[in-house]
Amino acid sequence: MPENDIFKALADPTRRSIFEKLAAGSMHASALREGMDISQSAMSQHLAVLRNAGLVSEQRQGRFMHYEVDPDGLALIAGWLAKYRAYWPQRVDALKGLLKDMDQ
Repeated sequence: MPENDIFKALADPTRRSIFEKLAAGSMHASALREGMDISQSAMSQHLAVLRNAGLVSEQRQGRFMHYEVDPDGLALIAGWLAKYRAYWPQRVDALKGLLKDMDQ
């Protein structure tokens, strides 16, 4: 199931940080490593996991491989979340009602 791959990929804080950086725009691996204490090979491994989960795509530009957020991966996350969107307003309304009853 692709959702499992996505959540496993984002479970790692380093990969979440990389993904958040890429949300700002396309970057190459060296730029992604700035401010992070990881080796080039570790960055490559993290990017491979994100790529295999469908969250990141890559494109060669000159000597560099540029990475960016893959909109298809985001669509899978949005689809998964959509299943639960209707649940929360009902639960919050029920909680408000309960709290109102408790105040009386």
